[in-house]
Amino acid sequence: MANGNDSKKFKRDRPPCSPSRVLHLRKIPCDVTEAEIISLGLPFGKVTNLLMLKGKSQAFLEMASEEAAVTMVNYYTPITPHLRSQPVYIQYSNHRELKTDNLPNQARAQAALQAVSAVQSGSLALSGGPSNEGTVLPGQSPVLRIIIENLFYPVTLEVLHQIFSKFGTVLKIITFTKNNQFQALLQYADPVNAHYAKMALDGQNIYNACCTLRIDFSKLTSLNVKYNNDKSRDFTRLDLPTGDGQPSLEPPMAAAFGAPGIISSPYAGAAGFAPAIGFPQATGLSVPAVPGALGPLTITSSAVTGRMAIPGASGIPGNSVLLVTNLNPDLITPHGLFILFGVYGDVHRVKIMFNKKENALVQMADANQAQLAMNHLSGQRLYGKVLRATLSKHQAVQLPREGQEDQGLTKDFSNSPLHRFKKPGSKNFQNIFPPSATLHLSNIPPSVTVDDLKNLFIEAGCSVKAFKFFQKDRKMALIQLGSVEEAIQALIELHNHDLGENHHLRVSFSKSTI
Repeated sequence: MANGNDSKKFKRDRPPCSPSRVLHLRKIPCDVTEAEIISLGLPFGKVTNLLMLKGKSQAFLEMASEEAAVTMVNYYTPITPHLRSQPVYIQYSNHRELKTDNLPNQARAQAALQAVSAVQSGSLALSGGPSNEGTVLPGQSPVLRIIIENLFYPVTLEVLHQIFSKFGTVLKIITFTKNNQFQALLQYADPVNAHYAKMALDGQNIYNACCTLRIDFSKLTSLNVKYNNDKSRDFTRLDLPTGDGQPSLEPPMAAAFGAPGIISSPYAGAAGFAPAIGFPQATGLSVPAVPGALGPLTITSSAVTGRMAIPGASGIPGNSVLLVTNLNPDLITPHGLFILFGVYGDVHRVKIMFNKKENALVQMADANQAQLAMNHLSGQRLYGKVLRATLSKHQAVQLPREGQEDQGLTKDFSNSPLHRFKKPGSKNFQNIFPPSATLHLSNIPPSVTVDDLKNLFIEAGCSVKAFKFFQKDRKMALIQLGSVEEAIQALIELHNHDLGENHHLRVSFSKSTI
């Protein structure tokens, strides 16, 4: 196989390119259609071009915006997408746009793109898919309303996610009880997926002779999920809080956020047609056979009780330990990593490698925070080098034994007073933003002036471009620095800096500019 030797190397170790709206897909099964490739990108925005290199099992997919491409890569980093039961690998391309006008064999790709955009804009009714019954009407909602009758076994959000994921990418789910009935609203990426799911599942039993699904299209066209917990979930937003008074997710479940592939068979996200769905204690819900249907899906019994089983493989979703590489060994410290990664979660332990000081392990409070930190910090510049973060194969950071020489490179921060997310439902959950050149400062005492703060940042080696106090609250301010790298280094240096009068400066990345 032509690209056999480098495929292993590719999977994790090739340095990722900088973000681009063009994505490079590898290991594509040879019989995959243009529409199936496009379907990987659809949940994240408009797909504007496609180039298939079938001989090389590769393709290039161009999204309308870089933002859509970044969301797509972040979504598929913890969960490898599958086409025709085969894992497909996605990374940013070196190309900034796809120019395919003069290439041969582009007619099919262009036809597929036009068909998809026609369906998306509602100008074309999709004549019924595999079984030719019914059509998707223009303007039909991607949101389904699901009522479950004869509820003899508990049906969890996970179970619904697993069943409905067989028909396409599920973006959001909200569950609630109304008129003494367990109900759910479920939003797909595309009305076409909702159409097939309703066709295949309406009236089916989840378990033998009970838990009957009654499915209708909702009048809503989009769901607004405020909290990620066992009642509601937004699979495109890993950063939502669990919400006050809600039972917080058990760690293994939080780990599976945004990861429809974890508990399901390797068919997750395949062609999107109905598999037969079987449960350990039941042979209910056998979906009528559809041409090209996939093998039976068994849900692990742990999923039925609402816990997701996550295998302890290496570098897996569900791990809360990050491997951070390409650090500047002369300038990085465990405390610096604690402060920086602490912007995205509570850091429990940090270990800089004794023999290779440009590498470190950072243990976060849970897998969700690890994922968030990885998404926001990997690819950022720190002390002149581009930092890389991936999930580690280690499940925890070990502390050195008594008397073992460590040079102070391993630190336990689990009892630090500086954790930002200790309080459930803390406001800090709503203020998690990617690194930016503008920093949000708070906890400023009344006697500290603009010049005091500017000088503080200048002494830390920054160039200050702009500064302003909040009009309503002079305890807070925004400061704009010369670059994102400067801002990252200033945050490490000056977060918790003692300003006197028992005030310690709090520094965060801001979504605003001055």
